[in-house]
Amino acid sequence: MSKKFDTITGKELMDKDLPPTRRIVERFLPQGLHILAGAPKVGKSWLTLWLCLQVAKGEPVWGMPTEKGTTLYLCLEDSLNRIQERLSVLTDDAPSNIHFATMAETINGGIVTQLEEFIAENPDVALIAIDTLQCIRNASGDMNVYAADYRDINLLKEITKKYHRHEQDEKRPPRSRGGIFVNRLYNPVSGRVYP
Repeated sequence: MSKKFDTITGKELMDKDLPPTRRIVERFLPQGLHILAGAPKVGKSWLTLWLCLQVAKGEPVWGMPTEKGTTLYLCLEDSLNRIQERLSVLTDDAPSNIHFATMAETINGGIVTQLEEFIAENPDVALIAIDTLQCIRNASGDMNVYAADYRDINLLKEITKKYHRHEQDEKRPPRSRGGIFVNRLYNPVSGRVYP
């Protein structure tokens, strides 16, 4: 026997007292899982680096205020030399709360543990960017591309749910304020992902 849907009516939903969604960049980037996708060499890595820097400094993004916090940029196709060169173009003063890594485990190989350890050591983490998703993916075997995308994205989405935090959570033990992952995929992106 199948289980019935657990539904809520529109009226019940509108009457429900729900906490507001936290935004790392006001009007632009709510906490959760996001995918930045586009053609190769259009500037996705530059944009990701700049976004991490702005959030780490607490400086506006396109005129919109940010919630200052620790950022982690997993730039898995780059070297430290290249990151330093790009960072020096963007700022003369890189803060100590922006972190970089050029190597990470795969989704099934330990990246979840690595991310959770980073969040535990940096409870004010606001943004984690993974560039690129392909670098942490597992072999999909005979799985179709859509199914592999869905599986891998949902594993990352579970981390964001675990560390999701609302304004009234301030009395609870420290947890990530953002738990945000910006994932870069090459074109084409299969299907749609709505966290």
